[in-house]
Amino acid sequence: MSRTHPGLPEGRYGRATSRDGATDRRLRLVGLVLGVALVAFVAWAGFSYIGEQRVTGELTGFEVTSDAEISVHLAVRKPADTEGVCTVRAQAEDGLEVGRGEFRFDQPDDSLHQAVTLRTTGRATSAELMGCSAAGQEE
Repeated sequence: MSRTHPGLPEGRYGRATSRDGATDRRLRLVGLVLGVALVAFVAWAGFSYIGEQRVTGELTGFEVTSDAEISVHLAVRKPADTEGVCTVRAQAEDGLEVGRGEFRFDQPDDSLHQAVTLRTTGRATSAELMGCSAAGQEE
C-alpha cells in the first residue's frame, strides 16, 4: 500500500521568491564581515595584551621592624632593560595611612625578589602594594 503525502497548503508558510535568495546572500555577507571584524579585534586585543611587556609586582610579605619602619618583601617582574617603580603604603591598626613610598628597581634582571624598608609616621600593622610601572610612567 503506498501512501502519498499531500503538499503543504499553499500560502500557509509564505512563498519563496527570488528576493529571498538575495536577502539570504546579503545576510550571510553581513554575518561574514561581522565575524571577520570580531576575529580581527580579538587577535589585536590578545596581541597587544601579550606583546606588551609591563612591570608587575606582588607583595609577598611584610614585617613590622619598629614603630617607625616596616620591611616589605616584593616580587617584581619587568623587562630586563626597564627600570621599574613600585608604590607601597603602610596602614595603622585603625586603617589610617602611616607611610607611603616609591621604590625603584633598576637591576638588569627581569624577575627579582627584594625587601625594602618603608619609614612610617606611626606603628604600621599592614602593608599594601599600590602598583608598579615603568619609570617615567608612574600613575
